[in-house]
Amino acid sequence: MHYYIVTGASRGLGEAFVEEILQKNHTVICLSRSINSSLKQVAEQRESTIRFEACDLSDTSQILSAIDRVLSTINFKAAEQITLVNNAGTINPIKKGGHANEQDIISHVNVNLLAPMLMSEALLKEAEKNSVHTIIVNITSGAANRPIPGWSFYCSTKAGLNMYTQTVGAELIETKANMITIAFSPGIMDTEMQTTIRQAEEEQFSSLEQFKDFHEKGMLRSTTFVAKTLYNLLKGPLDNGRVYDIKEFI
Repeated sequence: MHYYIVTGASRGLGEAFVEEILQKNHTVICLSRSINSSLKQVAEQRESTIRFEACDLSDTSQILSAIDRVLSTINFKAAEQITLVNNAGTINPIKKGGHANEQDIISHVNVNLLAPMLMSEALLKEAEKNSVHTIIVNITSGAANRPIPGWSFYCSTKAGLNMYTQTVGAELIETKANMITIAFSPGIMDTEMQTTIRQAEEEQFSSLEQFKDFHEKGMLRSTTFVAKTLYNLLKGPLDNGRVYDIKEFI
């Protein structure tokens, strides 16, 4: 049995990736704020198992309780492999320094950085106890590598996620554990996040027109294409701690 745990699975890249992995002998556990009925139908057609765990990843207490619920449903003795995809993310608040609401900042860090770290730590601990082959994928962004005015929180949390991935990967290499952690940057995709970006206030986000151009000129990748690329990547050998970029595969 191959278990997949996917956060932010009800829409966008998460939805597309779950649809890709819904296959016989796969159990997919989705963490999201809502249930995606169409994914349930796909699972039935393909004789796959899907479960939804309601969770608002901006709330620390909900993250911790969701982790406990998810791990309690996994039969570690029967698991051939467990793959965690920390996909959920937020771009808000799009604000220059000194203009953001404190609670919005806390929620942003919880979703983009704290939730992936807590999910990864809990799974690594259980997988080590049970000697289960485990892959952790952290969905990152090119924004981790450069400052983008208006995105100080997004750039910072994605940079932190990359460093967490690289450091844990180095630790797993040292211990020769049967576990791998990588990050994957999907580039610009046609998702609700891009819609949010295009609705930003220009005085808070100087790159607004550039992102409108991405949309108008058809430069946004489909989530289906990105999901297939990621799934194919996971089928091959992986370098522990590496930050992969979709540009390497197109």
